[in-house]
Amino acid sequence: MTKHKIFSFFLFLVSYSMMAQDYVLDTIQNKYPFVNWKANQIKFVEEAPSFAKLFRKLDTIAKGKEEDVHIFHIGGSHIQADIYSNRLRTYLQHMSPTAKGQRGFIYPYKIAGTNNPSNYNVEYDGDWIGYRCSIKKDSVAWGMAGVTAIFKDSLANIKIKANHRGYDAQQYDFNRIRIFYDNWTDDYEINFKESGLIADTKINKEAHFIEFVLTQIVEELEFCVRRIGAPEQAEFLMMGMELMNDNRGVQYTTIGVNGASFNYYNRCKYFNDQLMLYRPDLFIVSVGTNDGYHPDFDPSAYRKYYESLILTAQKANPDCAVLLTVPNDSYYKKKYPNPRTRVMQKIIYELAKKHKMAVWDFYEIMGGFNSSKDWYQNKLMPRDRIHFTQLGYRIKADLLLQALTSSWEKELQLEPNSVLNQIINE
Repeated sequence: MTKHKIFSFFLFLVSYSMMAQDYVLDTIQNKYPFVNWKANQIKFVEEAPSFAKLFRKLDTIAKGKEEDVHIFHIGGSHIQADIYSNRLRTYLQHMSPTAKGQRGFIYPYKIAGTNNPSNYNVEYDGDWIGYRCSIKKDSVAWGMAGVTAIFKDSLANIKIKANHRGYDAQQYDFNRIRIFYDNWTDDYEINFKESGLIADTKINKEAHFIEFVLTQIVEELEFCVRRIGAPEQAEFLMMGMELMNDNRGVQYTTIGVNGASFNYYNRCKYFNDQLMLYRPDLFIVSVGTNDGYHPDFDPSAYRKYYESLILTAQKANPDCAVLLTVPNDSYYKKKYPNPRTRVMQKIIYELAKKHKMAVWDFYEIMGGFNSSKDWYQNKLMPRDRIHFTQLGYRIKADLLLQALTSSWEKELQLEPNSVLNQIINE
C-alpha cells in the first residue's frame, strides 16, 4: 500500500476519533455471523507462566491498589495509527482510580511526514525529512520507533501536546521529558521556550537520549532545536520522545511503522538499547501482514526474525508475558486473497509452543481465509482489505479486551465476565 493511500486512509479515520468508547460486542454478534466468535480466546495461556504474574498485577490495579504494568505493542500501520491500541489503552487505564500510568514513549510522526495518532498532537516548523525503516532506500540511524526525522537547518521549533483527539476524558500530564536523538555529536542543542522550566538534566549515551526534569507539571511543551557552531552539513536526528511522570498504573506503549515487517525492525541499530530501558510486563507482537504481503515471502526468514524479537523482549524482562497475534486475513493488490497468512499462522503456533507463549489468533476469529471479503462487504474494512474501518478497529479492540479479561478471570478463578464488566462500565 502506498504512503499516500495509507496517509489518506488514516486521515479519514481521524475524523471519527471522537466516537464514544462504548463496548460493541454485546450488540453486534448476530449482525456478523461470519465472525468466529467462539475462537476469541488467548490460546496456550495455561502453559505460559508469565501470564499468571501479569494477571495478578492487573488485578491489583483493578482493585484500586497501586501497581505498575507496562505493555508494549509492536506492529505496522495498524499500530502506528494507534486506533485500536488506544482503545485498549483507554479501557485498561480507566478500570480503577489507580489505573492510569504515564503517557510514555511516543513519536512525533508529523515531522517525519507521516500520519500521527490523533490522541496527541505535534506542531513544528523547519524543514524535516522523514525516514522509515520500512523503506528500503532509506538509510539512517533508527531507534525503537523505527522512524527518524532529520533536520539540517539552523533552528526548528517543536510543540508537543500530550492530549488531542481520542477517547480519553482524563488528561495526560508530565514533569519529565526524554528526547531520543543523535547525542553522539554536539552539533545541536535543545532549549525550552519557557525560562526556569528545567530543574535538572540527565544524559544517556548508550540509549541516546537527554532527559529534562521540569519544575512543574505540564500537558504541553515547546522547545527548539538549534545548531551551535557546526558546519551547514550537520544534522539533528529525532528518534522519539517520552512523556513521563510519577504515576503508577498501566502504561501502554505502541511501536508502529507503516509498512514495517520483522526484517525492517531488524535495521534499527538502537532498538535493543532503547528497549532495555524498560521492563515490559506484556509484549504484544502484531507484526506480519507486511512480511506475508508479497509472493516472495520466505517462511524460514520470517521464523528467524520473529524468534529474534521474542528473545529481545525476554532479555528486557525474563518474566515478560509475550502475546503473539496472528495477522488478519488480507488481500494482495486489492485483488487476491492472501494464502500466506496461513503459513504465518502455523509458524506463530510453533513458536508459541516452543517458547511457552500465548497466541491470539485474529485470523481464525475473522473467519479464516478470504474472510476479509465479508468484513469489507459489511463495511468493517476499506477497499484495500488490509486495514479496518473505525467500527472494524473498535470490534478488534473489544475482541482482544474480551479474550484478555477472560483468561485473567480463569487464571485468578474469578466470576466469568466480572473483570470485563468492571472495565467496560467504569
